[in-house]
Amino acid sequence: MEKFVIFGNPVAHSKSPQMQNAGFDNLKYDAVYEKHQLIDGNSIKTTFLKNKYQGANITVPHKEHAFANADEVRGLAKKIQAVNTYINENGKVIAYNTDAPGFLKAIESFGKVKSVLLLGAGGTAKAIALALQESGIDVTVLNRSESKLEFFKNENITSYSWENFVAKEFDLVVNSTSAGLKDDYLPCDKELLEKVFKTAKFAFDCVYGKITPFLALAVHNGLEIKDGEDMLLYQGVLAFEYFTKQKVDENVVEAMRNGLKA
Repeated sequence: MEKFVIFGNPVAHSKSPQMQNAGFDNLKYDAVYEKHQLIDGNSIKTTFLKNKYQGANITVPHKEHAFANADEVRGLAKKIQAVNTYINENGKVIAYNTDAPGFLKAIESFGKVKSVLLLGAGGTAKAIALALQESGIDVTVLNRSESKLEFFKNENITSYSWENFVAKEFDLVVNSTSAGLKDDYLPCDKELLEKVFKTAKFAFDCVYGKITPFLALAVHNGLEIKDGEDMLLYQGVLAFEYFTKQKVDENVVEAMRNGLKA
């Protein structure tokens, strides 16, 4: 039986095991997927190999550590400098980022989106920002501190800290921070958010399975909202295809969606 895992800290809340295991069951693929709380992100590669995992997903706060420790990084992940998927190829750790295409698939339900305000500057934000940029969608990054914005400036992505941000009109506002995951915090100042929400149409939170304070405030301001469940599903499906080395059909996708809701 092949072993797969999700690395994170915290990781107890993750629904990835029930999603991935539902996919394995549907395919009758001999594998099991579990949670692995990892404290030290720099030990991710040795932990992965020592436990003989065939593949892994990586969640906060280890995506950049996973990038730095991989033997080989493929696709857009090289530019993003953060990965969320590991594959064991004959003892070599191969890394991918499925967050970027997963996010783009998740926001298709909003229809035409021309401009996005992205809150946060971590690994998920990097994936989303570059995915939007590659799709020709105007993206602006807003983060608490200036120090984490260098990556975005180097990629010619408009970026601001809270101190120098000037609000303008955006179609979509995205929270890529962990605010609201385990607390009742907003990702930035309420007054600033409400100013942006006044002209926005949509709000998306990468946190899934709950109405976060960010989404609640968006609803209060009349926006159409979406949590991160579809992003989790679609990035998970892409990772699942790497795990099983095959393209999957809608039956498997639906089984994985049902697994998420179990």
